[in-house]
Parts: sequence; structure tokens; C-alpha cells
Amino acid sequence: MDVRPQFPVPRAARRAGFSLVELLVSVVVGLLALMFATRLIVSAEQNKATSLGGSDAMQNGMLALFSLNGDAAQSGWGLNDDLITGCNSIFSDTAGFALAPATRGGAAITPLAPVVIESNGANSDRISFYTGSSASAVGSVKLLANYAGGPALTSDTNAAFGFADGDVIVVAPEPAGGNCALAQLAGAPVGAQLNITPGAAYRYNRAGGLGNNYGPGQARIFNLGPGAKLALHSWSVNRGILLLRSSDLAGSSAQPVSVIDNVVAIKAQYGFETRAIANYSPSRNGMQVGQWSGPMIDADGDGVVGGAGDFLRVAAVRLAVVARSKSAEKPNAASGQCTASTAKPVLFSSQAPATVPAAPVTVEVAVAGDPLDWKCYRYRVFEAIVPIRNAEWRP
Repeated sequence: MDVRPQFPVPRAARRAGFSLVELLVSVVVGLLALMFATRLIVSAEQNKATSLGGSDAMQNGMLALFSLNGDAAQSGWGLNDDLITGCNSIFSDTAGFALAPATRGGAAITPLAPVVIESNGANSDRISFYTGSSASAVGSVKLLANYAGGPALTSDTNAAFGFADGDVIVVAPEPAGGNCALAQLAGAPVGAQLNITPGAAYRYNRAGGLGNNYGPGQARIFNLGPGAKLALHSWSVNRGILLLRSSDLAGSSAQPVSVIDNVVAIKAQYGFETRAIANYSPSRNGMQVGQWSGPMIDADGDGVVGGAGDFLRVAAVRLAVVARSKSAEKPNAASGQCTASTAKPVLFSSQAPATVPAAPVTVEVAVAGDPLDWKCYRYRVFEAIVPIRNAEWRP
């Protein structure tokens, strides 16, 4: 028989589970933990988006600058004779390509030159690079007979050596001062005769011939190489996309094609040789940059802005690409304003070479049609200086 005293067990002790207070405390702790976890995830995602956006801008900007740099390095091949560089040129292309416009003494021209910059102030420039592909570089023959239109040209030598069917030629007045004309050889030369008859296979020929007259012995005929390899390239930016209009890329002659996205601006400056040297010649005096300028200047001091001598004085080109992050960052919660970027990029602010004053440019990075403020994006600037080496390797 159990004689241990019996004590009543409290009702609360017989009950299992949590009290209401304990349950509420648990819910609050759980909500706090969820809030901190959410903040941590959101912050991590924001940092990830920022990092990936910076990576995208780095990749796109470097690729864009590499493309422009490559064109600039090769520009001027076959176009660096004093008779050709800067010559106002008559040009026709059934595929739709057009030479970049410029001005000479206030008059509109379309010059042949290694680089032509259509400077647009704070807005993005259009930059054109022209390159031939002839194995003979700037080899030429003299125009023997009078030319007053038509499909036949007569040289002073056997043109079968150095000219072939489909080659693009430039007829340049000698001495310099008149208009140049481009055409394409329709068939192999026959002795000293060159044929420029129009045809579906000869896109650079026009009805009626060159469109300019040349007297006997008053012009030279230069060979730029096969028409399929004639590299006339114009780079531009529209709505945050880098565009290329090209004579040697199918489908891009009449209208530019998209190359790289999230590139908001490209800018360029001529690097002019400005030394006042009597009878200046690159082969004797070399070339060095004395002034940077986006617009053309009177570099040779002849009183005419945009003359052929000014294009002959272009020793280098300074290039800049501005790329932006792919994703926009959210506005500040307190102000409702974006603060990812607070100032527009300033390009060309450093002196290079050290003795040449910089010509800084604040560039416009807002993209037309974008509903977001430009300050919601991060930007990266890429710059390079490219010597126009073919300008110095002049005959």
C-alpha cells in the first residue's frame, strides 16, 4: 500500500505547448530574422547587379575601343599620297555607301583621308576610317590621253602590271587642287587602256564615266586594290548602340548595322602636326602632335580650314568610348533621385604628349527614348591615342 502523500498537480503543468506570450515573441523574432535575411539578399543582389553592370560596361567599352583602334591603325593605306589625301572626291556606290561630309573654306566636300571626324560638340561623333588593300600601296601611273568622259582611260604605261579586274582606282589631278574621282575596273586592262564601264559587278562605276575631266598628263591613276576589300568604315552611336556603316560588310553599305549595345558615346580628336616648317615633309621632318581638336583647323597655316594640307597634317587620332552598365540602379529611397552617377564623363582631359595641352570635352550620355534618368546608370570611359602611321609612310 502506497502511503506517499498525494499533492494536487497544477492545471498549467499538465498542459502541453506555448503560451500566447511565447508564441508572439517567437513570431516577432521570426519576422525580424526574415527582415534581416531579405535585406541581406536584396543587398547581395544589388551588389551583384552593380558588379555585373560594371563588367558589362567594361567588356562592351573595351570591345568598342578595340574595333575603332584597329580601323585607325590601318587607315590611310593606299591613300597617303599627297595628291590623294584630303582630295575632294567624286564617289558613287550602287550599294549605297557614302563618303563622310566635311567643309573646306565653308563649302561642302567629301574628302578622301585616313580619318574624317564629324565633330558634334557634347554629342557623339561620327568617325570614318578609309583603307585601301592594294599590294602596291600607293603605286600609280600617269594619265596619258585627255579624258572628257566615257568608260576608257589611257595610261602612260602598260596597265596590265599592277591593275586587275575589279580593282578600285582613284584619278587625282596633278598638281593637286582639283577633284579626285573613284571608279572600278570593268575587266582586265588591255595594254595601257583601263575600262570603267558600269555593270552589276562594278558597284563604284557611274554612267558617263568619272564625272570630272582631266587633261593629258595632268592626273595620276592610283590603285586601291580589289573592290571587295576596300574598307570604308563609318562608326556612330544611336540610342545606346554602336553602329557601323561599311563598304566591305554585306548589308551595311546603305544603312549602318548594330555592333555593340550599351555604348552611349564615341568621340574623336585629330592630332595635328602644327610646326611651321618651310616645305614641310614627313619623310624629312617626321610627324608629331602639336594640337588636339575635334573640329578641323587650319593646321598648315594657308588660311583655309579643311584644306588638303590640313588632312596631310593629321599625325594621330585620339579616340574615346563611353559605355554604361546594362542595368539601371534604383533611385534613392529618401530623395527619389538616382545617384549611381552624379556628373557626366569628361573625355580627353589629360595631356598627351606631356607638352601638348589637353582639349577636354564633357560628353552627353543620356540616351534618347530612355524613360530613366542618365544618373541611374554607371559609366566607364575608355581612351586611346592611335598614330596614323600610313600618313608618315608617305611616298
